[in-house]
Amino acid sequence: MTASSSFLGLPNRLADGRLPRAVIFAAGHGSNYPGKDSSGYALAAGAIRAASQGDAPLVEHWDFDLGGPLFGGKAISCIDAGDVETTMHDNIGNRARIAAKTREVLALPAIPILLGGDCSVTIPFLSGFAAQGPVWVLQIDAHIDWRDEVHGERHGYSSPMRRASEMPHVVGMVQVGLRSVGSARSADIEAAQRYGSCFVTAREVHSQGVGAVLQHIPEGAQVVVTLDCDSIDPGIMPGVAARTPGGLTYTQVIDLIAGLGKRARIAGFDLVELYPPADIDGLSALAAARLLVNAIGAIVRQA
Repeated sequence: MTASSSFLGLPNRLADGRLPRAVIFAAGHGSNYPGKDSSGYALAAGAIRAASQGDAPLVEHWDFDLGGPLFGGKAISCIDAGDVETTMHDNIGNRARIAAKTREVLALPAIPILLGGDCSVTIPFLSGFAAQGPVWVLQIDAHIDWRDEVHGERHGYSSPMRRASEMPHVVGMVQVGLRSVGSARSADIEAAQRYGSCFVTAREVHSQGVGAVLQHIPEGAQVVVTLDCDSIDPGIMPGVAARTPGGLTYTQVIDLIAGLGKRARIAGFDLVELYPPADIDGLSALAAARLLVNAIGAIVRQA
């Protein structure tokens, strides 16, 4: 991968031999449902990388979202390792490769940042943390993704939090941004509540601020963040398959990321469900790129 095609022009290795603090990689396909086409989601990483190029020459400049330069005035400490090879409908193979790449990054040790792909890539991403537990999951999403199976597939985009709840190393879950109607039935809501998942609706964040979320996360916990682009209001992020009014704002999400980095430890981060065919003038890809900048900034600033 060349600098002109990587996220923010980041290198694929640090020239001075240092180990990176964070490693970006992409996976276009996870576990598809029968007859479903995920090729639109596979365009997301390329769109986000392209949208980041305008800021590539500005990495050392002051960033008002972060209160300083991206890397705090220090040397670059994040790399873009390119794409995991995935193939639509090779569900088992895709999961194995995504989990293996996640383990590889964690073994450096570094913090993995995954660009999806639909929500199904989150399942193998989380499974890759099995030796790193215990971890909490912070899901930022309009939907709870708690279906046990859809069309016989138990690892599709409607099921990542259900599968996460079954992972022994996942010890807690907070789900924020919930609103409107999705695939969840009453039984799915009840199953999530029995598990102990904490729901924070978008309306609660609008009225109470991001503290309504952070209060549920133990101080010092290791947290894997999964950010579904449909958590954000479609007026800001139109490039999603399930546009739902009333979503979180860009500022609320970056405040949540920054607050999490100060309260706990971000152990991993994924951004999923950007759907470039539905984007308008690249606005969603640009917002997604800026969200990733904020995630990197929070990661390199944590102890």
